[in-house]
Amino acid sequence: MQNRSTATLSKVTGTDRSAIKTRSNFQESTSVDDSEVVENVAEAMKSPTAQNEAFAAMLAEEKNEYRESRMREPMGWNANGVPVSDASSVPSSGSESTPSMITEADLVQNRSRLQKSSLNKPKRRESSAIVGQIATGTRLQDRRKEASKKNQGNKAVTLGRRGRTPIIESPAGRAEVSPTTPGLRRRADSLSMSVSDVELAQSNFDPHAESALSFGSGRAGDRFEPIVENGFIKVADHPLSTFSADVDTASYSKVRDFLMRANRLPQPDAVRIEEMINYFDYADVPPADDAEHPFAAGVTTMGCPWKPEHRLARIAIKGKTLKPKQRPNCNLVFLLDTSGSMNADNKLPLVIDGMKMLTNQLDKNDRVAIVVYAGSAGLVLESTSARQKKKIRRALNDLSAGGSTNGGQGITLAYQTARDHFIEGGVNRVILCTDGDFNVGTTGTNSLVRMVEREANDNVFLTVLGFGMGNHNDAMLEKISGRGNGNYAFIDNQKEARKVLVKQAAGTLVTIAKDVKLQVDFNPSRVGAYRLIGYENRRLAAQDFNDDTKDAGEIGAGHSVTALYELVPPDRVDQVIRPAVDKSKYAATDAVKPKKKRTPSPETLTVRIRYKQPDADISTRVDFPATDDGQSFEDADVDARFSAAVAGLGMLLRGSKHSGVWEYSDVIETAKSALGRDLEEQRAEFLQMAQQAKRLSGK
Repeated sequence: MQNRSTATLSKVTGTDRSAIKTRSNFQESTSVDDSEVVENVAEAMKSPTAQNEAFAAMLAEEKNEYRESRMREPMGWNANGVPVSDASSVPSSGSESTPSMITEADLVQNRSRLQKSSLNKPKRRESSAIVGQIATGTRLQDRRKEASKKNQGNKAVTLGRRGRTPIIESPAGRAEVSPTTPGLRRRADSLSMSVSDVELAQSNFDPHAESALSFGSGRAGDRFEPIVENGFIKVADHPLSTFSADVDTASYSKVRDFLMRANRLPQPDAVRIEEMINYFDYADVPPADDAEHPFAAGVTTMGCPWKPEHRLARIAIKGKTLKPKQRPNCNLVFLLDTSGSMNADNKLPLVIDGMKMLTNQLDKNDRVAIVVYAGSAGLVLESTSARQKKKIRRALNDLSAGGSTNGGQGITLAYQTARDHFIEGGVNRVILCTDGDFNVGTTGTNSLVRMVEREANDNVFLTVLGFGMGNHNDAMLEKISGRGNGNYAFIDNQKEARKVLVKQAAGTLVTIAKDVKLQVDFNPSRVGAYRLIGYENRRLAAQDFNDDTKDAGEIGAGHSVTALYELVPPDRVDQVIRPAVDKSKYAATDAVKPKKKRTPSPETLTVRIRYKQPDADISTRVDFPATDDGQSFEDADVDARFSAAVAGLGMLLRGSKHSGVWEYSDVIETAKSALGRDLEEQRAEFLQMAQQAKRLSGK
């Protein structure tokens, strides 16, 4: 006789109120987190009524089926979202207790059996199945051991639950699975999850709710924008490479948290190489105080360490620095997320400490207001002179987390408060501190982006500080910071808070140039093909460079912007780019006179930078030509070699096909030789991260 379907795909009908109540109690009793133990479920089923006794017996039987289902192999799904099996894997009639794949006939049989088991049928009412909530009665750490063993067989298993959310372990990592839809089933199948894992996700959920399957550091829910790595581009076809400046550093902090705290490799989409490179301080020379432009730029060309036959160009921009007395007066609004999702040691308490650090950097001419939002937004501190630091700190100390998250309402109130106290010629900025878990009011990323864009038109700038892991919406926070004339950092500890809000306070607060775009013009006689490393979500069309209506990144006081290009010599271009189509036979005819040969320029490339002053609408362009003098990688300066090491680690973490001959050991050796004057020990920390990544990867 064939095995019946795992009961979690079935529906229970005809239940009365007492049975529903019993099920609810049972569900609550089986909610587990990292410290809870799921004990004998029979206690939750005790009831004098015959119906509940029958229900408990049914659950006990299906619990055994649920355990057996873990031995089943991953399976596919048809167009209707019903599990289907490989006919070769289904035992023939009369086979013993060999586990089989679940067929559509199994599901029909199982649903029919459950419907007949209901004693009272006053009203047909379907409720979600319960057995998916049953844990094995062991501690969560034992389930993790079980998961590790089962993952060796390329299966996913369920560790337990956090609240109403199942925690699933697969070879790809751990996940919390939201309400089930056919989309979830397809994604679960791509992760080689067995049917019981998907069935577990179905229990006790609204089938019409939006599904999401994502992985985080130690727990799930972190959301990252998908990244499609840049490839090589032929100079003859596209000599111009255009992108927006980016001084965000959030990705580096996230990667560090994955590696050093969670002891696991980061998700590839969490690794934005440009943000990792720009996290560090470099010895690039800033412009003079009386310089025409607010930044200086330089280009270094050297050998490419992971592809010796290629060249590597480092473009470096350094913003002008400000002395404390040169900083304009500040009108700041702290927009603080106090919703329930911020109730963790690395969230709201760290937010409060960070805002206190920033407050200590302000003087009597600066002003601070505090807006908080949970289910609704409120102004807890009117715009107050920074000389009243005790009052500001007292308002911060009184904050607590609780409720849902109406971030859209908070953003609106914060910008209104900033406009009400606008300082002409000063710094007017909203500082948003959140995990990005907006769940009421305006919640969609596109809607929030449009809202921030409208608000930013009044020269009120935005700083986004992300906190926490597990439900951190990195994709949304990165977008709204970019469209809100802002910058984005991730604060994972006190040290990072001091870096962003104390040491780099001027850069965080004061914008020296906005809508900064770079366009690199490659000389085809010197460069056959090029590849921009990172900046995948910052690329622009060539025509956007001269379009002042196109938004781009901002540069703060003292900020550095570094971009790396891998260059292919003209005689090697066919090794990296294959002809896509045949050339037209009409491209060149006898009627077309050949052009006169020109003497090739010795320049390798020219970097064009277009920017606006913080309060201007018309951009200014400045060009920086560069020539390759044939310098080897070993002879390049410390900053150039260290930035290459950071890019190398990023490519390895992303599993890039462009990492060439480099391995983690090459990154480690290069970083060791390029530590330089590491006063803040940031490069030493990077070295530890690279060593940890090597250990975790097993390479």
